[in-house]
Amino acid sequence: MNAVILAVVVMLALSLLRVNVVLALFVGAMAGGVIGGLDIIQTLEAFSRGLGGGVGIAISYAMLGAFAVAIARSGIPEWMAGKIIRKVKSSNSSHNNLKLKYSLFLAIVLMAFSSQNLVPIHIAFIPILIPPLLSVFSAMEIDRRQVACLLTFGLTATYMLLPIGFGSMYLHQILGGNLLANGLDIEMSQMPLAMAIPVFGMFLGLLIAVFFSYRKPRKYRVEETLLIHEQDIQLSKSAIITSLIAIVLVLVSQLMTGSMVLGAALGFITMVVGRVVCWREADEVFNEGLRMMAVFGFIMISAAGFAEVLRSTGDIPELVAQIQTIVGGSQGLAAILMLLVGLLITMGIGSSFSTVPIIATLYVPLGMELGFTSLAIACLVGASGAVGDAGSPVSESTIGPTAGLNVDDQHDHIWDSVIPTFLHYNIPMIIFGWIAAMIL
Repeated sequence: MNAVILAVVVMLALSLLRVNVVLALFVGAMAGGVIGGLDIIQTLEAFSRGLGGGVGIAISYAMLGAFAVAIARSGIPEWMAGKIIRKVKSSNSSHNNLKLKYSLFLAIVLMAFSSQNLVPIHIAFIPILIPPLLSVFSAMEIDRRQVACLLTFGLTATYMLLPIGFGSMYLHQILGGNLLANGLDIEMSQMPLAMAIPVFGMFLGLLIAVFFSYRKPRKYRVEETLLIHEQDIQLSKSAIITSLIAIVLVLVSQLMTGSMVLGAALGFITMVVGRVVCWREADEVFNEGLRMMAVFGFIMISAAGFAEVLRSTGDIPELVAQIQTIVGGSQGLAAILMLLVGLLITMGIGSSFSTVPIIATLYVPLGMELGFTSLAIACLVGASGAVGDAGSPVSESTIGPTAGLNVDDQHDHIWDSVIPTFLHYNIPMIIFGWIAAMIL
């Protein structure tokens, strides 16, 4: 059995059985390494070697967590949540509540969009704004799986379609750059067009999740620590100004250097210098942010080790080569198998940004040999790389929503974030990715 398939299946099976994701990643990596021809020592060495690749992301998470807690200390998230919950309580009809609910959903999606493009702070906004809104969700009996689907859609569909911020990195540098490097003649301006149909499939999945799958009310217990008090929260002008300056510094520094660590560090320091965070409490605030994001940092570190084991087995190119043998000259069969292999790889690695360079070297010549157009090949590579991002246990697109929605331990990462996003985004993306490959 192919080591990649076995490793991913073991990891996903253990995760579904509520085994800790870090342990599931380790066991899956060990199983895949041994089946892939590595001995125990070689598998452990590959896993350990790969851990270093996730350290940078983990540090970024720690810094973003600290910055998020500092923003929370300004009172802005609580002020916003307080305004919303007072509107909920003052609504005298179910129609008004419904209107407010979907206005809130629209605001969440727009914030997720902005985090990838206009203000590229990635998932840092989630632990800032979502926890104070949990009492609002509970009061309105909103199923948090709806919110998870909204957040994940905003985090993934944006970079797949809009070439700004993280979208520019994915569409131009990662996808377009690897297509050109492997000999495909295509214009960078065509990348959004290549991804438009798969993203449309995701949009349909979002509509199904919001208006059908999770539309029924769901009750949650209300934690006292998350309650928004009735009285208006008074915001300090200096706190507002300092917070805005910090956000601008985070944005500018990331655009100039590409470093989330530097951006978050500058933002946190600005909040301390501006006295939004007292100097004596700075260490406490930083540690609070570190604790908030520590679990997810360890998941990303473990995912990097898992990915290195898969690469070390050499079974990734073998898996793709098997496609060519199976499909013969059938474009339809080749397209669906390419998308499914991309799903397996990305589900294990947890990053479409990391999957595209792996599969592009094999998919581009295969697609050209089978007679796919340049646009269809771009769609297959881009969609195959992104298809597992939304529903992977180790993806930032599912880890981020869980970080905000599980503050009170009422939102399970696998059953409430991973499975809903997998069903509503990965399946439609495979279907519409296949359609796009056939008609482009």
